[in-house]
Amino acid sequence: MIGLWATVVIALAASGCQRETGPDPLKLTGKMFVFNYRLAYATYMITLAKTEPVPDGSIVVVRFENPAGGDALVLERKLFPKLEKVVLESPDLTCVKKDRPYMVTIEVKGPAGQSLQTLETSVVSDIDQDIMPAKALVEGPAYDKNPEVFRGGKAPEHFETASCPS
Repeated sequence: MIGLWATVVIALAASGCQRETGPDPLKLTGKMFVFNYRLAYATYMITLAKTEPVPDGSIVVVRFENPAGGDALVLERKLFPKLEKVVLESPDLTCVKKDRPYMVTIEVKGPAGQSLQTLETSVVSDIDQDIMPAKALVEGPAYDKNPEVFRGGKAPEHFETASCPS
């Protein structure tokens, strides 16, 4: 009988060492660069699936490596308990280079600011951003031709392409 009690006590003590937060709440399902040719910008796009419930008031903080250099681009979004998918899009980017991995760190924080999960990944583009136009081709809600690009309403012989500041 003492052996049985000793086994129960050891099992209870061991269970106290388990991770308190449970399984990770989010799973990475997609990552890529999005190039919007008409508006002449690029962004990171990260998609996640919710695998476990998150407490109401939880947020996700994402740090995207800045391809132009300098500080990381930071995005903070609230996580809604009923939404099963999370889509995160960075601010506009410049200087994305083909075949270069760019780091992304995703942290899920609970309502009190405690870290629930951290994911690290990298995103690689299969094209350089310098194939994009230097200026938006359209403007406004009706996608009117940008007069800075289409002078006199006519397309230029060659479009100026994006460049990375030195």
